[in-house]
Amino acid sequence: MTTVTVRAPRSDNPGSDFARLSRKIADAGLLKRRPGYYTLRITAVAGLYAAGWAAFILVGPSWWTLAVAAFMAVLYGQVALVAHDVAHRQVFRRRRASEVSGRIAGAWIGMGYGWWQDKHTRHHANPNTEDLDPDIGPDLLVWSQDQARAARGLPRLLGRWQAFLFFPLLTLEGFNLHVASGRAIANSSLKHRALDGTLLFAHCAVYLTALFWVLPPGMAFAFLAVHQCLFGVYLGSVFAPNHKGMPILSADNRPDFLRRQVLTSRNVNGGRFTDFALGGLNHQIEHHLFPSMPSPNLRKARAIVRQYCRDLGVDYAETGLITSYRLALVSLHRAGAPLRKTRVPA
Repeated sequence: MTTVTVRAPRSDNPGSDFARLSRKIADAGLLKRRPGYYTLRITAVAGLYAAGWAAFILVGPSWWTLAVAAFMAVLYGQVALVAHDVAHRQVFRRRRASEVSGRIAGAWIGMGYGWWQDKHTRHHANPNTEDLDPDIGPDLLVWSQDQARAARGLPRLLGRWQAFLFFPLLTLEGFNLHVASGRAIANSSLKHRALDGTLLFAHCAVYLTALFWVLPPGMAFAFLAVHQCLFGVYLGSVFAPNHKGMPILSADNRPDFLRRQVLTSRNVNGGRFTDFALGGLNHQIEHHLFPSMPSPNLRKARAIVRQYCRDLGVDYAETGLITSYRLALVSLHRAGAPLRKTRVPA
């Protein structure tokens, strides 16, 4: 992300800009559900998930189990991506079906569905907006130089060299997902927190019991470390290209919906494998504009949205995957610059 708060340009007639684009997308049939696609995808992910745990049992107390751990890290990431689509009602139109399916998927990977949905909804409403987007809160890292100047504690300590620490810190993201889900249970405003807490406890209990029942303690800890660390790196690698290194908007000067979503998002170029690995989130601009659009339709929508933004004179960012990581790391390094100029105690 950029290191300063920016003010996005406004349209003379912003209210109709998104409405016109929405009509174009609807006329192209890209908002229609894709039941066949999701039936195949969910069946494949569920089958591989079951096969992975079957392999874990069959391999047993052998160090080859670490290969299974790596495989399951990818599968956990794929389950998370399915849960993401379900939560956005890309799969089912009805809320109840989406919530039930989302909670099942969350239980498979030890994620609190209610916590994640609340956090992600706030992100979508105000992407890269200071004080409003939870994804750029200075909890561990700083995302702008203003945050760096105000940083205390761990963000102040890590912020100096956070660009070099970013990917190593992602190894903790899988653990953080479980811990944050658990901490959210104490929040009385969270809906269905008793259910989420029960599912989270059940996952952790079954997961740890399986590890220490099948494997000796040292091997079980090794499996847990490889599995959860690689899961965190995979998740972070999926989400990092989307907004990191893009403009940060000020909370008191938000542009209209179309510009708020487009100017803060970045697309990642690539083929079908990129779509698979990133769960369609490489088409981040289109996803933010139309969150309920089925992910296989995002690639088709991209050409329409790109041309429409060009016609409006709205910047439309797209780049390669490696370049997106480089931009994110450069932005993190710039954001931490004030902390490298001073040695004031935290």
